Amino acid sequence: MIYSIDVRIETPVNDTEVTDRVADAIQHVFPKATVESRPGKLVAETHSLDAFSDVLFEQEILDTARREFFKHADEAGFTFSLKKQAAYKGVVNFAVGNPDELGDITVTVTVREPDVESFIDHIAPPTEDGRPIDPNSR
Repeated sequence: MIYSIDVRIETPVNDTEVTDRVADAIQHVFPKATVESRPGKLVAETHSLDAFSDVLFEQEILDTARREFFKHADEAGFTFSLKKQAAYKGVVNFAVGNPDELGDITVTVTVREPDVESFIDHIAPPTEDGRPIDPNSR
């Protein structure tokens, strides 16, 4: 199946942070993202979450990811936030509750094809006993 998505990634860059390191945090989790510096923040775009999905599988956090995605989903897409420090190390750590002191990485996914639920199933399939139910999953 062909998936058509637009992903927008934004995060503040504080005076105490090195912009290149914040950009690295984004690219460690979203390696295909194109990052641009704007006043006080970084904005990135990508059209693939394959590498991000690989990390979800490696960290065995598919259920957590699905919960976060569906919590903030509508018919157009979904949003989620990640901790910057974890992302810098290539680790996915969902930001829940109050934003981090340095700000979180906010990801907005717009799904054009096929639909939001199918795309979420693709990047973070449902599991049973911690294993993806879909036999075609990694």
